[in-house]
Amino acid sequence: MKIVLIGSAHPFRGGGMTSFNERLATELQAQGHDIYILNFTTQYPAFLFPGKTQFTSDPVPKHLKIVRKLHAFNPFNWISVGRMLRKESPDLVIVRFWLPLMAPAFGTVLRLVRGNHHTRIIAITDNIRPHEKRLGDQALTRYFLRACDAFVCMSKKVYLDLQSFRVAGPVRLLAHPLYDAFGEKADQRQAREKLNLPADKNILLFFGFIRKYKGLDILLQAMQQLNDDSIVLVVAGEFYESKAVYEPFISALQSTGKLILHESFIPNEAIRYYFSAANGLIQPYRSATQSGVTPLAYHFDLPMIVTNVGGLPDYVIDEETGLVTEPEPAAMAAAITRYFTLGENHFGPALLLEKKRFNWSVFASAITDLCAELERK
Repeated sequence: MKIVLIGSAHPFRGGGMTSFNERLATELQAQGHDIYILNFTTQYPAFLFPGKTQFTSDPVPKHLKIVRKLHAFNPFNWISVGRMLRKESPDLVIVRFWLPLMAPAFGTVLRLVRGNHHTRIIAITDNIRPHEKRLGDQALTRYFLRACDAFVCMSKKVYLDLQSFRVAGPVRLLAHPLYDAFGEKADQRQAREKLNLPADKNILLFFGFIRKYKGLDILLQAMQQLNDDSIVLVVAGEFYESKAVYEPFISALQSTGKLILHESFIPNEAIRYYFSAANGLIQPYRSATQSGVTPLAYHFDLPMIVTNVGGLPDYVIDEETGLVTEPEPAAMAAAITRYFTLGENHFGPALLLEKKRFNWSVFASAITDLCAELERK
């Protein structure tokens, strides 16, 4: 098929979003499809972007065709891009939806594309109800959803949110595939040396952008309640909100050696070292749909502690591939203690078995099968 994937790609860093889009395009290309990524010229205005920069210094993925055409906030551009795609008449447009802010651009482009009466539109919906709610979210999301023919989601939470909007097209619930483009697991000792982390401690990793819904403050309070000096928390990620609320906890934990803070965006080439250096991953989220950090942990055979919110428990089998706990400090402290009492090797066999279902080939084929189903109707 001729396929266009609308979403962020290089040079936008975008965290897991960009990596996912490029990896999916790579898989579809490997399956014989003619695909390119329709990328943004402008994704967020600078004043709306919470991080230090939107752009990556990683090399361009030369095996992929990436076309920068879409301006997320220019209606004249939406019309131009929509008309271009309508004329190109691809068999399938895949669009990544994660934020109501993108709904006007995506919804307008897709309505114009549908005018060719040929192209099928499948949305991969990361979030339907955003983590940080704003006035008008529901109306914007509905505008986007009505421009799509079918939907893919990666957690039960998003699946149920889609049903609440009474979408007309079919919905498929698929497992988020592994992030396997960041290299193989490194030797733990060498990884710790590279990152200047202690060789003789049990390292618990919090990884990714820091926002309120991710519950880092809950985790820091839990770490204060631990009496085990052998456990060190490594926080690796950029603050996407004010650091001030975390400062009292950070200062107290750093003074006792229980916290190591790497507060910057982690480039792709460094990711494998963080996951290889750690004894466990922790996701103390207050709310969640699914998390791209979880498939990263599976790729690096790293067991997890996650909170019992949103789609996180969909991916972690309690007591088998990790632990599921509540998003409050005492419960989290108890889970951390139990995790290291059991030991990471306790989770290894189930983890290796479970990761087999997070397959890019299966995910990509499910999307093209869904397109074929739409064509038969």
